[in-house]
Amino acid sequence: MKLANLEFDGAKALALVDAEKSVFWPIATLVPEFEGDMVQLVQSFAKFKGDLRPRGEGRPLSEAKVLAPIDQPRRNIFCVGKNYHEHAAEFQNSGFDSSAKDGEHAPEAPVIFTKPASTVIGPGVKIPRHTNVTSQLDYEAELGVVIGKAGRGIKKADAMDYVFGYTVINDFTARDLQKLHRQWFIGKSLDGFCPMGPYLVTADEVDGQNVDVKCWVNGELRQNSNTQQLIFDIPTLIETLSAGIELQPGDVIATGTPAGVGIGFNPPKFLQQGNVVRIEIQNVGVLENEVGE
Repeated sequence: MKLANLEFDGAKALALVDAEKSVFWPIATLVPEFEGDMVQLVQSFAKFKGDLRPRGEGRPLSEAKVLAPIDQPRRNIFCVGKNYHEHAAEFQNSGFDSSAKDGEHAPEAPVIFTKPASTVIGPGVKIPRHTNVTSQLDYEAELGVVIGKAGRGIKKADAMDYVFGYTVINDFTARDLQKLHRQWFIGKSLDGFCPMGPYLVTADEVDGQNVDVKCWVNGELRQNSNTQQLIFDIPTLIETLSAGIELQPGDVIATGTPAGVGIGFNPPKFLQQGNVVRIEIQNVGVLENEVGE
């Protein structure tokens, strides 16, 4: 099922969505006893799952504004760098990667960094330009994995049992800051640098280990790959993160981006005000944002 965080009738509320028919059903009408945000719904999903089904014709999505599905993460978003071979190569060759060993073609273990909750914005929201601190903006199309139950020391064989569902993420980046500070946190973490959405799609509808990931900038196809090409697959990422960190329901993992980012071109194709980034992940959704002022 597709779950959305919507703004309608002057308030914010969760909804069940039929994207093909462009209609929604407010969760409050399906499960009146539930009061909470998306993270709380993930936490209590087993209790309410049987009641989350369409009833009646639904309301037109045109009456609502779609927000980021998890617009209030409880913790930083877990992100993975250099997780596609061709992107690892383009990043190393770009001169912006201060993390690679000499001659390294792929990292020997997952490269993990984080983005704070303040980076999250929804579909259609303009990405802040931050002209006072950066001049080298870049896009990164990524599959986001949402954890469904708590766990520590999760083994790869069991990891997919902990996946609640998926969303689309743009791991937006200030390349000059990423290069300057060597650690990636600042360059990845300016306010508004994590567009997310439009929906949270439950794992029973998506094979996260085999979905196409595509990105267009102003209508030009820049990224085109499949999660089968991940260097470290989803089970490996979950095993790595949970080895000493207890994952919690609602935690978000951005799994890495394919080749075709702006710094992969010669010269680099950095984003400017008014540029539109459109990301489509098969069976998950389409996320589109414009670079603002």
